[in-house]
Amino acid sequence: MAKKNDRELAVRLLELVGGKDNVSHLAHCMTRLRFEVKDKSLVQEEELARTDGILGTQWMGEQMQIIVGPRVNSLYEILCELGGFQKSQPIDENLDKKKRKLSLSSLLSALSACLTPVLPVLIAASMIKAVLAVLGPSLLGIISEGSDIYTLLTFVGDAGFYFMPVYFGYTAAKKFGATPVLGLFLGAIMIHPTFVQLAVEGASFTVFGIPCTVVNYSSSMLPIILSVWVMSYVERFFKRYLPAALQAVLAPTLTILIMLPVTLCVFGPLGSVVGGLISDLLMGFAGLNGICLILTTALSACLWNFMVISGTHLMLYYACLEIYLANGFDTIVAPGFNAGQLAVVGMAIGAFLRMRNKGEKSQMFGYLISQVIGGVTEPSLYGIGIKYRRPLVGLAVGGFVGGIYYAVTGTGVYTLAATANFMIFASFAGGPAGNMANGIIGGLLACAVSAAVTYVLGFEKGDNLLRIRKHDKENKEGR
Repeated sequence: MAKKNDRELAVRLLELVGGKDNVSHLAHCMTRLRFEVKDKSLVQEEELARTDGILGTQWMGEQMQIIVGPRVNSLYEILCELGGFQKSQPIDENLDKKKRKLSLSSLLSALSACLTPVLPVLIAASMIKAVLAVLGPSLLGIISEGSDIYTLLTFVGDAGFYFMPVYFGYTAAKKFGATPVLGLFLGAIMIHPTFVQLAVEGASFTVFGIPCTVVNYSSSMLPIILSVWVMSYVERFFKRYLPAALQAVLAPTLTILIMLPVTLCVFGPLGSVVGGLISDLLMGFAGLNGICLILTTALSACLWNFMVISGTHLMLYYACLEIYLANGFDTIVAPGFNAGQLAVVGMAIGAFLRMRNKGEKSQMFGYLISQVIGGVTEPSLYGIGIKYRRPLVGLAVGGFVGGIYYAVTGTGVYTLAATANFMIFASFAGGPAGNMANGIIGGLLACAVSAAVTYVLGFEKGDNLLRIRKHDKENKEGR
């Protein structure tokens, strides 16, 4: 029955976005379908918002994001079948009549398209590192250092981050229309042991006689994304102008040969500098004085969920990832959005306790379970926060208070667990003594404050706790 309902919804979605001919590319993240459309006027946004099964919609440039929650994988597979969309095939740029302009929304959309498919790898690697941190010698001591299981979990967890240029080489190639295996190849070149060793030794090096700034690109994102973006144009040039009989051999070969100096001498070092600047700026601002640090973490916690709603949260996640990769931990941004995600749990609890309608109450309980077990916040954000608006105040206040606690206590995230379920507390394992305890206390504080404010404010203007108690008292006296 669920599969049948998903198919009916998929057919309806395809109709409301203007049909398959209006879709140049279809992708998805953990809770959203992302339609790249050619003509925005053909998208029936109001009808989408009224459709059962749709939790919300959001425009990002020419991309219509449709929030569907845990059903996203099933709907995506059905939509690919109905529309003939294939993830392995690049977007045909000739299908788009209007030339897209470079803008902040288009940059965020591109970054999102590159980052989202890699999240399962980062989540799996983070969870493995979290298990090792909890069971290892730094906490419970169940797994001893030097044992086979300790060694196994260590290199498996590290592999999720070390080979990031390879993962992003693939996703960036799919986003920008290059051949995916060439993106993989370029990423592998950047972290080849010989090149990494040159970076470790600080040796001088040239590429075809061009001086090269040798950088260790392991655990990096931006250098490969920029390089693959350029590569997509280089490859497209050779495919357009080389004779068809020579394309299979010469197009990939010439593309890689040209990209070697472009990547290793220009865009690789440039991306490394830009990525470092992002983390340096955040760390520099937070280090100005105690107030700046507290504000950075507290505002990250307060604004995180609103950025999720607007679809811009991956930029903050990217900044967090840069800090984590540079230092091995993050005491600035990551604790903030951990507090923000736990504040969603509090909002759902407060709304569940306050709601009197049994149908609505059961829905809110479902939203709560979907986050605590599945780590999905969108059902609560859209089904409670956006729908009733006033719970958003509790969400913001709870996150802000939790963020302040984390900043004041210096709590850090030592395992980057990109999940919002009960395992989020494991992200605080592996740090100094007391870090795990402060992580739990701050999270529970964010949850409790969010729940309390949501419960007191109610769902509508004038619908506050004092007024309802007064109304109940009057009814009781009247009886």
